[in-house]
This record gives sequence, structure tokens and C-alpha cells, in this order.
Amino acid sequence: MEGQPNLYHQHQFVSQQNLLNIDTSGVGGGDRFPQWSIQETKDFLMIRGEMDQNFMETKRNKLLWEVIATKMKEKGYNRSAEQCKCKWKNLVTRYKGCETMEAEAQRKQFPFYNELQAIFMERMLRMEVEEEEYDEDSEEEKGCNKKKRKLKGKTSSSSSNVASGNLVGNLKEILDEFMNKQMEMEMQWQKEYERREEERKIKEMEWRQKMEALQNERLMMEKRWREREEQWKMREEARAEKRDALITALLNKLRSEDTSD
Repeated sequence: MEGQPNLYHQHQFVSQQNLLNIDTSGVGGGDRFPQWSIQETKDFLMIRGEMDQNFMETKRNKLLWEVIATKMKEKGYNRSAEQCKCKWKNLVTRYKGCETMEAEAQRKQFPFYNELQAIFMERMLRMEVEEEEYDEDSEEEKGCNKKKRKLKGKTSSSSSNVASGNLVGNLKEILDEFMNKQMEMEMQWQKEYERREEERKIKEMEWRQKMEALQNERLMMEKRWREREEQWKMREEARAEKRDALITALLNKLRSEDTSD
């Protein structure tokens, strides 16, 4: 009976450990995307923590994830908005799974526990400050507080407008930078194309020169062969003439001897 609590805690620890082994490599837990390094995850949490208030103020956070993906690219990481969103969900799941574990086990199984705890603690502090400011309103100061709330609403709306304006400005800068990079890439591609085209023309000219040299050499060999054939024919004709002359002389000699007899 005394060993049952230990077995229970061991089973609970194994279940929590299995929960902590959630794959956070990318979207859908597939192998198509590279693993997140420790430094990359820390930089991601720092960017996400800086924008946590923006996420709490709006429900449409697709644009915010695009901004985070852009800031990750500025730090040298190639992550899409959907990857960053899934990474945050997986990290939050692992953080919640660590809440029932001891501190030492948390550090061993989930090295980013402190970073996420700092983000959520700062969120709780902001919420407590807002609640305290709201509770300070008394019944006697309703009229004044209404004006303050209106002013606060205007301030918050103006701040939200400023934040949205900043986001639009950031997106415009991102688009401008993207277009500039596209133009630079096109110019580099054009230069590379012109360089390769020049190399192709040079190689084609060299090939034609080699072909012309081979053709001239072949014509010269044919010419020498014909000259040698003509010389051989002339020698054969001269030999034939000498042979015919010798035969004619012998026949004439034989005829002259017959007539003399």
C-alpha cells in the first residue's frame, strides 16, 4: 500500500513528460520544416512578448503574426506567420503542462518556462493595474469618471489608431524593401544572363574557328593527296612510254636481223 503513491506520481510524471514531448518544429508537426533552435525560440519569445499587448487588444491577429514573421526574418530566421503561430500554441501547451511539475523538472523538460512565465506575469500585472484603475472610480465621482473614461477611450482609440498606423507603416516599409530586393535580384539576374551570353558567344566563336581550321587542314590534305596522285600518274605514264619505246626498239632490231638473214 505504501508503494501505490509512488507509482501514481511516477505515472503522472510520465504522462506529463509525454505531454512535454510535443513537436514544435513547425506547422502540423511535419518534417518539411527545420527544427527551431534554442536561440531562435528565445528570439521568437522576445518578439512575441513585446507584442503581447497588441494581441490582447485585438482579435484579428493575422496581421500581427505577419509582423512577427517579418521581424524574425530581420534577425536571420526564415519562418512564416503560420509557423510562428503554431510555434506559440505548442509552447503555451508545453508551459501549461509544466504547471503541475516541480521547478527542477520544469527547467529540464522545458527550457523556455521562464520566458513564457515572464510574458504571462506581465500580462497579469497589466490586467491588475487596469482593474485597480477601474475600482478607484467611486459613486461620487461618476460624472468625472465618465469624462475620464471617455478621455481614456479616446486615448486608447487614438493609441490603437497609432498602433494600426505603425503597423501599416511597417507593412509599407516591408513592401518597399521587398520591391527593392526584387529589383536588385532582377538586376543581378540580368547581369548574370549577359555574362553567360557573352561567354556563350566567345565559346561559339572559338568553336567556329576550330571548325574552320579543321576544314582548312582537311582541304590542304586533299590538295596534297591529289598532287601526289598526279605525280604518281605522271611517273607511271613516263615509265609506260619508256617501256613502249624499248619494246618498239627491240622489235625493230629483231626485224632488221630477220631481213639480213
